[in-house]
Amino acid sequence: MKTDPLAQLRAGAPLTTRQQLSLTLQLSWPAIMAKLATIIMQYIDAAMVGRLGAAQAAAVGLVASTTWLFGELSYAAAMGFNVLTAQRVGGGRLAEARNILKQALVLCLGFSVVMAMLAAALSGPLPGILRADRDIWQDASAYFLVYSLFLPALQLNNVAAGQLQATGNMRTPGICMVVMCVLDVVFNTLFIFPTGTIRLGSLALPGAGLGTAGAALGTGLAELVIALYLLHFVLRRNPVLRLQKGEPLRFNRTQLCTMLCIAAPVASEKVILTTAQIVCTAIVAPLGMVAIAANSFAVTAESLCYMPAFGIQGAAAMLVGQCVGAGRRQMARRLGWVTVLLGVVIMVITSGLLYLLAPQMMAILTPNPDIIALGTRVLRIEAFAEPLFGASIVAGGVFQGAGSTLIPTLFNLGTMWGIRIPLAWLAAPRWGLPGVWAAMCLELCVRGILYLIRMAGKRWLPVLEAQGAAHSVSAAEGGPVSTPPEGEMAGDGMPAVKDR
Repeated sequence: MKTDPLAQLRAGAPLTTRQQLSLTLQLSWPAIMAKLATIIMQYIDAAMVGRLGAAQAAAVGLVASTTWLFGELSYAAAMGFNVLTAQRVGGGRLAEARNILKQALVLCLGFSVVMAMLAAALSGPLPGILRADRDIWQDASAYFLVYSLFLPALQLNNVAAGQLQATGNMRTPGICMVVMCVLDVVFNTLFIFPTGTIRLGSLALPGAGLGTAGAALGTGLAELVIALYLLHFVLRRNPVLRLQKGEPLRFNRTQLCTMLCIAAPVASEKVILTTAQIVCTAIVAPLGMVAIAANSFAVTAESLCYMPAFGIQGAAAMLVGQCVGAGRRQMARRLGWVTVLLGVVIMVITSGLLYLLAPQMMAILTPNPDIIALGTRVLRIEAFAEPLFGASIVAGGVFQGAGSTLIPTLFNLGTMWGIRIPLAWLAAPRWGLPGVWAAMCLELCVRGILYLIRMAGKRWLPVLEAQGAAHSVSAAEGGPVSTPPEGEMAGDGMPAVKDR
């Protein structure tokens, strides 16, 4: 009978280096495929809109960084609860994990409704705020308005998928993301182009002809379908988190405070990163429509290179979170390094492919030769930063799983606003878009080095507490007390954990 490696991890059984690597790969590949499917969906959107013309492509590219801001806030809200669930599952406190899921669904859905209202109100003035040409204002506003209306669907998707991953189920969210990609193609075909534009042999497919708004509508509907399925799966079919009779929703102040301590720095980090990207978009906008489109398409093409690292990040956060919940401090450190090194190796490979295939990747997105040439140039600059960028992405997941999110946020604040933005602002008038991307390349390298230095230390790991304190904390949260196996306490010296 084959032993479940995650069960061994939670039970305190020793894992060899080969087993650790095998477990990391086993959990990473579904997450990698899910992230690739997500970016392929964006690639499809960009390619379809790119066929409408440079103006429409520039319109979507203009608001892309603002959509990232709201999407990342959605992710941060869900992530705080997901880390708590992983830690409770790792400690065998399953009733608490189910209550955390219920709190996440109620509070995150309410948060997403507020975000949707704010985003919808921002859709009108946003193109003017970003200093764009008036010719693309209408398309840009329409795309962003439709995007904002589907933010609750995106939030439910993040919560349901993240909670499943916290239990070790990476496969179901991965498959669902691939299906979402297929649905996006179908819906985009129906909504973006007029009837008869797309043909299957002699059959002319129907179309709504909504243009850029149709691209946002197709993506939003695909997200909604998958969010509803994942919600059904986690509440009805997942053996750990499915609803149980006699377990009503209880808002737990201790858990919510812990969630905020984890999520708030991550949300701040996402705001720092995405607002800096919005500022970069404003720096690029005066360079002209070709530069805006090339910048947007290059960002989309680059995402294919680094999305595998985000897949490994999800596995890293879950593994480290469960190690923390099980009281396995040293195992958390070892698995952290295994995941980071795996991410760097994969990013070395993908960055080489990015450099070689940059012209072909741009050609898929647009037929415009000027946009292709400029996009190829900046992608080849960025390829040199990808390995260290990958290190920072995966290390970020390690720190999230351990609940150590403040220092990485400060790293991002310092490098984005202290290096990227000033250098991009100085370089844009003289060197154009390549100068902006050179500033980005330098900043990502510095960020990666800082994350690796943080990984090499031990301050991101939970500190020791006395056994009695651990029991009192567990009792205060209303859950069963989980005592780590004797061997693990001897090896890791960590019967309980505390955030640092």
